[in-house]
Amino acid sequence: MITDIDGVWTNGGMFYTEQGDVMKLFSVKDGWGVSMLRLYGIETVIMTGEQTDIVAQRANKLKIERCFLGVKDKLQKAKELCNELQISLKDVAFIGDDINDLRLLQAVGLSAAPANAPHYVKSAVDIVTVSEGGNGAFREFVETILVENGLFEDALKRLL
Repeated sequence: MITDIDGVWTNGGMFYTEQGDVMKLFSVKDGWGVSMLRLYGIETVIMTGEQTDIVAQRANKLKIERCFLGVKDKLQKAKELCNELQISLKDVAFIGDDINDLRLLQAVGLSAAPANAPHYVKSAVDIVTVSEGGNGAFREFVETILVENGLFEDALKRLL
């Protein structure tokens, strides 16, 4: 599972302080999505065009080992990762929300976008979440996959 961050785990907004510090608001709902995937040995990979320690800190808190920051070509980076893992892009699910995600969204086996993604992104994906980015869209995508594979109830029991 590869995920973009800004516009998926966040609402795409950034808060700037007078000192120039940047802050982002993450939904804890998405962390549960990571936990659910981990139950089944499915790795969550963060791939973002942003180069920010905030995302690395969130990945570290959730014990996400592969966190790629400052990625200019997400499709190429995903191909490199697939080669390393000896899997195909068709074995990958990806959720993204904007122009820089389109090529990868069109190449993976299962793609999704949050409800507030631009219409041309939503028309290019397999699943459009009801949730907007920053409000549990990643988790919703994960839960949809688990439901479709008959694993959702098991995941809930195992997390209780």
